[in-house]
Amino acid sequence: MTGPEGEPAASNGFVTAVARALQLLEAYALGESHLSLAELSRRCQLHKTTVLRLARTLAHHGYMVQREDGDWRLGPAAGWLGARYKAGFDVQNVLEPALRALTLACGESAAFYVREGNARTCIVRVEGPQALRHHARMGEELPLDKGSPGRVILAFSGEPGALYEQIRERGYHYSIGEREQGVATVSAPVFGMHWRLFGSVCISGPASRLPVQKLESLAQTLLATANQLSYALAGTAGNTGTSAVRTSRWHP
Repeated sequence: MTGPEGEPAASNGFVTAVARALQLLEAYALGESHLSLAELSRRCQLHKTTVLRLARTLAHHGYMVQREDGDWRLGPAAGWLGARYKAGFDVQNVLEPALRALTLACGESAAFYVREGNARTCIVRVEGPQALRHHARMGEELPLDKGSPGRVILAFSGEPGALYEQIRERGYHYSIGEREQGVATVSAPVFGMHWRLFGSVCISGPASRLPVQKLESLAQTLLATANQLSYALAGTAGNTGTSAVRTSRWHP
């Protein structure tokens, strides 16, 4: 099976070459500046000649660069792509200061997630002051049904079930080790224009530092931030002391 220009395509309609090129770009872990051809081949489970051909094509368009020692690193086009992605969210100037204040108040990392199809994506993150903290990559797609940020998004999107009814009633949700072992999170919904769900704000950190009692105590601080953001994003200059989560009419 081939695509419109003779390019091999998978049975589901995806172009195999594009999928492999994206796989190559995603092979880099956070903090890795460069990888050898052999390591890229191993991580992508592709033959070296295939990896080399893909890397040269990506390099032609600025998404990869070959170093003098032969290793490959991500190119400037990859950075511009991420910058354009972030620029698409003009609410970042609202989100980041609120997350920074939340981090200072609770001493842990804070993040904001939005729904992207059947996944959730972190679009803004502020690291906590602690040396030991939970790291999440911005832009990485994560499951909706694992971890409190996704569960909150599902709940306030109208997902049926006793768990989601409980989340809607309480206005927040916490989880420990659900998606990633040793990580605890507590999340609350944030609403945008016309009080429709925009995403979820989350506090995260090591489970050793965030037992259930601590997560529940942080929930009130988190709800205050969620309400503040909801009023700001909805364009309402209301009293942020009122619980937007509990009194507003959320829409699935």
